[in-house]
Amino acid sequence: MTTQQSAHSTAHDGIQGTQGAFLADVFPEVRRPDAGAVLISEWDAGSPEGQRAVVDGVARVWKEAPLPEGFLSRVLFTGTDGRSVLNYGQWTSHAARQEFVRTAEDSGLRERIAAVLDGVVEVDGTGPGRFRLYRSLLAQDAPGTVGCVVRVGFRTSGHEAALRLVDGLMEMFGGRQGGEGAFGSHFHLREDGRQVVNYSEWTDAEAHQRQVGSALQRDGAVMGFIAGLEGVEPLGFKRFVGPRGLVRA
Repeated sequence: MTTQQSAHSTAHDGIQGTQGAFLADVFPEVRRPDAGAVLISEWDAGSPEGQRAVVDGVARVWKEAPLPEGFLSRVLFTGTDGRSVLNYGQWTSHAARQEFVRTAEDSGLRERIAAVLDGVVEVDGTGPGRFRLYRSLLAQDAPGTVGCVVRVGFRTSGHEAALRLVDGLMEMFGGRQGGEGAFGSHFHLREDGRQVVNYSEWTDAEAHQRQVGSALQRDGAVMGFIAGLEGVEPLGFKRFVGPRGLVRA
């Protein structure tokens, strides 16, 4: 069990089954070494009530499902905007996930998930994006426990543009995450090179807002660097809290 998971396990009961032991409703360990594949998607649930129905419904279905060894986590978060839902899943490999999807046809899992998401809008309309974690900016001293995730999105023209973006930011910051209340920024590259998602961890939404106001202003060095990159389009950010789901212990 990781340090981050241990910090949460005192407040959340574990789940033990034939598929192994899981922690319920905790933040995932983004940099776990066995995570060879990541799936990220976002939904628009329309309202706080819709958010709660989605995260509760999907979490309930997955807790009832027989999960294979290749499954590491699936966690959903509610956006502080009162309507967005972030879906973050980890597998040992994309092949393990594809095999699960193939065998899950007979279990009715897909139909139960579809029923929960009936009327919910998928933000990009393409299904969960297939990503891999590429590099991370890490805080020198962890400030406590993660309480907020910020999803920062970029549209990129291909792998070269995506690498220029992430490698340039890593160099600019010397590999260290700045900002009071920051844990780290974890840069995920989509399989086709057309998107970069920064999954950024903070103590709370207010800590991130302070960083935006001080170091991420539109006329600052960071935004100037991004604006000067060919083939990179910033898509903005959203803040998320309240993890619901399962994380393999």
